[in-house]
Amino acid sequence: MTSAAGAPGGNLPAGESDLSGLLVRVAAGDEAAFAALYKLTAGRLNGVVSRILPARDAAAEALQDAYVRIWRRAADFDPGKGSALAWMATIARNRALDEVRRVRPVSLEDMPEGFEPEADAVNPLAARESSEGLKALLACLEGLDKEKRDILLLAYYRGASREALAKRFGKPVPTIKTWLHRSLAQLRTCLGS
Repeated sequence: MTSAAGAPGGNLPAGESDLSGLLVRVAAGDEAAFAALYKLTAGRLNGVVSRILPARDAAAEALQDAYVRIWRRAADFDPGKGSALAWMATIARNRALDEVRRVRPVSLEDMPEGFEPEADAVNPLAARESSEGLKALLACLEGLDKEKRDILLLAYYRGASREALAKRFGKPVPTIKTWLHRSLAQLRTCLGS
């Protein structure tokens, strides 16, 4: 271990053999080695997590969880497969990405029953029909099949996922993707753009 291990800041230079040796000791349950590992790597891993989670609280929590995973999985580290820092950075990155994925957009299943679109209520632009461009868009939307129009508006106006649309309309996801693509192409043609 380098003599810089006790210095504050977490941005300390450490050799790969130092980190690998510390991970071996951590795998054996050595808390002092874990503290030294933390001091040597916290700054770098915080940088990895903060780039993915800009909110400080979320980044701090993800970093803490990453170190818990490092503590528990230290025995899984194989120096033959890569560097100790890269292994730890992967754990931190994956934990941050897990947090990003955890915050899901609202799906159709989460919407209230009263949200069921009706033919006339699907038109989100009705309040602004005075615009010529808007009138043309509305006319082109009316040219679409009702089901395809509903799917298009739910996807692009309400942000519904293709998976949620597939479940709601009882169609396979590839069919929903194809319908969305073709409906958009039909709108572009209709609008002359």
